Amino acid sequence: MTKEKKKILVAMSGGVDSSVTAALLKEEGHEVGGATIRTWAANECVDRNTRACCGLTGVEDARDVAETLGIPYWVFNFEEAFKTHVVDYFAQEYFKGRTPNPCIACNQHVKFRIFLARARQLGYDFIATGHYATLGFDASRQAHFISEGVDATKDQSYVLFPLTQDLLARLYLPLGSFTKAEIRAKAKDLNLCVTNKPDSQEICFIPSNDYGAFLEREYLKKKEEPETAQAPEAAGVIRTADGEILGKHSGFYHYTRGQRRGLGVAAPERLYVISTDPEKNEVVVGKKNEVLNRACVVNRVNWFLKPEAEGSIRIQCKIRSQHEKAPAVMKLLGDGNVQIDFDEAQDAITPGQAAVFYDGPKVLGGGWIESFS
Repeated sequence: MTKEKKKILVAMSGGVDSSVTAALLKEEGHEVGGATIRTWAANECVDRNTRACCGLTGVEDARDVAETLGIPYWVFNFEEAFKTHVVDYFAQEYFKGRTPNPCIACNQHVKFRIFLARARQLGYDFIATGHYATLGFDASRQAHFISEGVDATKDQSYVLFPLTQDLLARLYLPLGSFTKAEIRAKAKDLNLCVTNKPDSQEICFIPSNDYGAFLEREYLKKKEEPETAQAPEAAGVIRTADGEILGKHSGFYHYTRGQRRGLGVAAPERLYVISTDPEKNEVVVGKKNEVLNRACVVNRVNWFLKPEAEGSIRIQCKIRSQHEKAPAVMKLLGDGNVQIDFDEAQDAITPGQAAVFYDGPKVLGGGWIESFS
């Protein structure tokens, strides 16, 4: 980005990161505004999830910071889009036996694209968020790309892989060159009310972190709507891969591949969820070695820097947000999908999760895990 002064609208969640983002951009001389996205207004979320952007406290804190900084502030109602692209997607994936990542879905469909459109309507040409990642531009390819932030413990490059070139061209990510400690120190210097506010760890629309209860409640509430995902009968069996029944479950959607805790079955050694079978309403469990795999196929790939060479390409790949990048060989398949072959077996490669491809700190692209082997 150039140092030319811009009109930038900051997505402000009411947390310390987005608050300092607005402050940094204003200090650089940009014309800055702030806006909070209202996403999920279910009573439980508003009442209980005070740290997320849909909670009332988040709005109040963001407004307070905007007043402190002397910038205009709005609240955008994106509930309908959020329900369609994030909440319904989340339920549909779980009922298919897959493990979704709603934060990435929100970034892909709501937090950036719709937010930018609303910002443009208000006369802002650029948007900014408090993600810990950096932006780059490859002049030879005329392509924007995302790179890791300097704070490895907070890097969020993984969740930004779906962003398109037109979005990247109008995006600022000021926090990528700072550590979290530096951002909190900056908030303290500015006397912002959110200086010591803890980071939110849960999914914003499930503050209890009880995914199964949420899915049951939302399914029961909308069970008369034929276009929504249909949940199966709750009760089913937990078995081993060779068919031995070990116990019962109260809904396969309470389980995800690689899960060890809360299985509800006794065994002489630790067991892990190998897979869930929606059609049979079964949960399959096994030993640790049964959730280790060397390869996966990735579909719906979005490229920042697509490899120009044919054949096999050395990369590093992350299969979860908290997963350490692992060395692998990437092969472009003829159908637009990608096959990843890891040098070493990886723990719980999970359909529905994202696989993101790196060349050092640079994100080449990423997509969604379709299958593993």
